Amino acid sequence: MILDKWEEIKKRLERLGIQESDLLEKFILGSGKGGQKVNKTSSCVYLKHIPSQIEIKCQKTRSRDLNRLYARRELCERVEEQIFQEKSERIQKREKIRRQKRKRSKRAQEKVLASKKILSKKKQLRKPPPDV
Repeated sequence: MILDKWEEIKKRLERLGIQESDLLEKFILGSGKGGQKVNKTSSCVYLKHIPSQIEIKCQKTRSRDLNRLYARRELCERVEEQIFQEKSERIQKREKIRRQKRKRSKRAQEKVLASKKILSKKKQLRKPPPDV
């Protein structure tokens, strides 16, 4: 399974014109979650594409081999962004989340409150009349 992914990445790199000789790869000490294993081993991958000056650090897993794969995948995505000048899915998702978290404008907030008031009035009318 992992070999298939490596083959796929190699084909993608070849299609983009990226050669292994153009890449500077270093393994550095990781940090964060993962406990003693992460703190002792150099499983974080630093990858630099020399012609485009794109730098990537990848520490998604504790496995160095998987991190190498993920770093190359990230490099392919960034190079494609540069070549095709289009927004990747990753950037689109990030922007969508940013828009969702953004504070509403005063006018939009007033609209929401007005609609809530209308709904609450409807609900008040649904209640049975009080017993006298």
